[in-house]
Amino acid sequence: MLHRAGQCASDIFQEEIGESDLTPRQYAVLVAVSQNEGVSQTLLVEKTGVDRSTLADIVRRMLKKGLLQRRRTREDARAYAVKLTDAGWKALKGTDPLAKRADDKLLAVLPAAQRDRFLQDLSQIVAALTGEEEEQQPAAKPAAAKRRAKK
Repeated sequence: MLHRAGQCASDIFQEEIGESDLTPRQYAVLVAVSQNEGVSQTLLVEKTGVDRSTLADIVRRMLKKGLLQRRRTREDARAYAVKLTDAGWKALKGTDPLAKRADDKLLAVLPAAQRDRFLQDLSQIVAALTGEEEEQQPAAKPAAAKRRAKK
């Protein structure tokens, strides 16, 4: 059931952000980088759930589009630190409302009284399976709670 719900959510998300020039995975990378400025590609794998080789390909394409920039880290000359460019911030800000619309569309199928609990439960599942802290997500702004706007 969770797999099928994930597929439905993915379909709605793809439908909503299809108006942008980003794929859902590219959007996930932009969100993760915006929340972790200078993040390594290794940590991006953890933050996005995208496998290492796929993420490397996504980052390469996003570098070519001018959405990301990367440089070698001081700590490890083999590792890259990734940052958003101005174009990356612009793409993120332009896609955030589309992602919020997808979140709203998904949550609309639940009674309003159940939305907060549903988001808390999802956060608990993710935290338990990834070792990350639970995010506190208000039902009114689930997409925005996952992202920070620049400035």
